[in-house]
Amino acid sequence: MPPTAPSAVPGCDADADFAALGAYVDDELSADARAALQARLASDASAAQRIAAWRAQKAALQTLCRAGDEAASPGYVVLRRRDPWWRRAGLAAAWAVVGAGFAVAAGTLMPQWLPDGAWGGATRDAAGAGHDPAFLARDAEGFARRADVAYAVYSPEVRHPVEVGAADEAHLVAWLSKRLGKPLAIPPLGEYGYTLVGGRLLPGAAGPAAQFMYQNGAGSRLTLYVSVSGRGRDAVHLLSDGNHRTFYWSTDGMGYALSGPATETRLRTIAYEVCGALGGTRAQW
Repeated sequence: MPPTAPSAVPGCDADADFAALGAYVDDELSADARAALQARLASDASAAQRIAAWRAQKAALQTLCRAGDEAASPGYVVLRRRDPWWRRAGLAAAWAVVGAGFAVAAGTLMPQWLPDGAWGGATRDAAGAGHDPAFLARDAEGFARRADVAYAVYSPEVRHPVEVGAADEAHLVAWLSKRLGKPLAIPPLGEYGYTLVGGRLLPGAAGPAAQFMYQNGAGSRLTLYVSVSGRGRDAVHLLSDGNHRTFYWSTDGMGYALSGPATETRLRTIAYEVCGALGGTRAQW
């Protein structure tokens, strides 16, 4: 069955109602008409859900259009599933558009002179071979942005935030260690009020990546993103994006990124703690 239209504005037919909702998304309504429609959305769940879906698709298309511009700031879209199948399909299509845009942007940034390293292509030997350090810096930032996007996508999840829960921690560590080809460890963060939720396998730039999720008593979440980096030891750096932040570094050929909300004032301290627990030294911060 085709998707049903949202309940119509009194006195308007379905086509006019769709046009009014579209104009609302594009900020084309007059002040009075916008106020009236906002009042309606408070009690019309169907119309509110359609507005949310259209805004998500619009943001995804805007992100794709910016992907080829290296000077533009990257955009991120966090989509949540809705019950109707047709809306879930539309949001999935929007994510496919965003993924294609990121793939195009990553292709323009990824160094081609060493295709099999980490940070998406640069290896530890590259710095000693006289290659431009800017390549390495951009690869590291690309790693951080993938971690940041993974946090934005999975931290709001209610029913499926992880693939394997904390109850199976031993299995989780063994499984992800095997997939990444490196022994992994999950640093405890109990002294900061965070307990392990679990983890999942994710695609990285040039191979698999792992994400471990923590949560505190207030429901706030942190994620630790891990992948092979091919880099010996990099200092802890900060990537700040709106209402969340990501601290990232590399130690002994592994890249790490700790992401959390901007409201977590201790996030830098926690990142240093995690860095040290995973083999880092104070010289890195």
